[in-house]
Amino acid sequence: MPSLKEIKGRIASVNSTRKITSAMKMVASSKLHHAQVAIQNMLPYETLLEHILKSFLAAEPGAQTIYDQERPIKRVALVVFSSNSSLCGGFNANIIKVMMKAVDALSAELGKENVEVYPIGRKVAEKAQKLGYNVKCDLASLVDHPNAKQCIDLTMELGERFANGEIDKVELIYHHFKSAGSQILTHKTLLPIDIETELQRDHERDLTSNVATQKVQDYLKKKERKKKKAEGDEVVPLNDNFIVEPDTYTVLKHLIPKMGHLMVYTALLDSIASEHAARMVAMQTATDNADELLRQLNLQYNKSRQQAITSELLDIVGGSVNN
Repeated sequence: MPSLKEIKGRIASVNSTRKITSAMKMVASSKLHHAQVAIQNMLPYETLLEHILKSFLAAEPGAQTIYDQERPIKRVALVVFSSNSSLCGGFNANIIKVMMKAVDALSAELGKENVEVYPIGRKVAEKAQKLGYNVKCDLASLVDHPNAKQCIDLTMELGERFANGEIDKVELIYHHFKSAGSQILTHKTLLPIDIETELQRDHERDLTSNVATQKVQDYLKKKERKKKKAEGDEVVPLNDNFIVEPDTYTVLKHLIPKMGHLMVYTALLDSIASEHAARMVAMQTATDNADELLRQLNLQYNKSRQQAITSELLDIVGGSVNN
């Protein structure tokens, strides 16, 4: 049985760890709020671009560009998003697992040299290099400082290589942020862009709360449904009377690459928000575990102290009787 001094030392150690995890949880919560604001600022652009593309597709369903035409696949590029640091639960492990599965499947079909990896995040970059994958660049700085310009440059590079026939398919692997308590691991195609699939994807997001408990999430979802139902009776004016110059094909040729830029930037913002949400949940869990361990250690300490006091009293009483 451990002594009182050992138990007291463990209590002090757990208390110190609890202070660290609690502080990290608050830092992650603050960063999550900033990430949610970044996504919210991007949504108006996404909504309007989607509206314009839908209008053009409705007017000219057969319009195609080089960026949305499928062809025989000989070389594939994977853009994989992870974090630069750890202590965020299974966030990075899940991304790496999906990346390894995708690379193995493509390597068996095309050969390992025909599978390129564009890692965005130090964790996935280190793992890809360790496994000997064909790593093309390292964009770890984007995770700490998200930049739309760098995302556009990356997408333009991939688009040029796709147009020149150097690669035949580009895929994204990242966490889609729905709420603080729900991040969906997503593996989807960037090039060729499937406009119909992209426009019909799940747009439901909760950017107003950083609480991760299931009870709160269910309450917020019910509240949002009631709000949408109340707003559903309102008449929304249509504004689809576009004048297209010079023609629909030329406009789509410019809009579809913009859709690609938006997909990469959205994936980056989603991944960053998901990382902070995962770290917040992990630190909250660690803090709760520390509280439970402290409760058990305090109980054990009190029992041991009471037992020591009882033993001393028995020794005193026994000595008095003998005298």
